[in-house]
Amino acid sequence: MTDWLEWHGAYDRDSSLSRRLQVVQGQLRSALDSRAEGEIRLISLCAGQGRDVVPVVAAHPRRPDVRARLVELDPDNARIAAAAAQAAGLTGVEVVTRDASLTESYAGAVPADIVLACGVFGNISPEDIEATIEQLPRLCARGATVVWTRGRGRRDQDPRPTVRRWFGERGFEELFFQGEPEEFGVGAHRLAAEPTPFDPSRKLFTFIR
Repeated sequence: MTDWLEWHGAYDRDSSLSRRLQVVQGQLRSALDSRAEGEIRLISLCAGQGRDVVPVVAAHPRRPDVRARLVELDPDNARIAAAAAQAAGLTGVEVVTRDASLTESYAGAVPADIVLACGVFGNISPEDIEATIEQLPRLCARGATVVWTRGRGRRDQDPRPTVRRWFGERGFEELFFQGEPEEFGVGAHRLAAEPTPFDPSRKLFTFIR
């Protein structure tokens, strides 16, 4: 299985992962910019060391409004994320060491206005990607933004158009997609359909690597 602590080292050098991070952070800034006045609820699935979220929220004018839960199973990465949030003085950012695939991990933090599913879809089966997208409206508030990533993959068939189609079929409208010339893909979709009731008993996916 992947050493997820070592995996994060690619963020610290010029790499596809570090360039993807910049795009993800840009989409999170846009999502924060677009929210109406008042509290902004944010959840991050498989949040790692919090690099998608912490620097953006720390520097954003809506910082006081953000109530975020970062869910990360690896305890070392979760500790790094929590330390980063604490160092930035982000009292509204909570880091929990839990299984991001279980909807019970988000109880009390949803419905969310912003959902990050970054570094998830490339590590689960196509069937689980589709199932997760189907369940996302259970975690979303009305008009929520979902920011997600999926690489081109090693096979001849690029999976990213299919992922985008699945979002459309589940009531989301596309706000952004960047997949060229890089191997990565970053998408942002807004929930145009009505949210569905939260169910804390669901399992969304299983990591396969």
